[in-house]
Amino acid sequence: MITLWHNPRCSKSRQTLALIEEAGVPVTVRRYLEDAPTRDEIVAARDTLGLRAIEMLRTGEKVFKELNLTKDSPEDMLLNAMAAHPILIERPIAFAQGRAVIGRPPEAVRVLL
Repeated sequence: MITLWHNPRCSKSRQTLALIEEAGVPVTVRRYLEDAPTRDEIVAARDTLGLRAIEMLRTGEKVFKELNLTKDSPEDMLLNAMAAHPILIERPIAFAQGRAVIGRPPEAVRVLL
């Protein structure tokens, strides 16, 4: 079973979902823009990914600049920003059996299949 934080408007997210479905692996889709993860869930995702917050953040989003965030912003500030503005979370993120990957490129999800 894979849980996918998914944005259906994102081509990479759609491609990642298609790879999972083609593999016949059961998937639970979480449209994270509508069902936003809590800060604790974002922290857990970061820890499972083994990344720093900035590495799971979409720095090109308009709100990133509007919030005056930078790549050097404190970890807590970045986590709070993702919780308040889930559009900042890199997509998609796939979770399975205590592991996680960002589906960029979509083929990255294969390690979970």
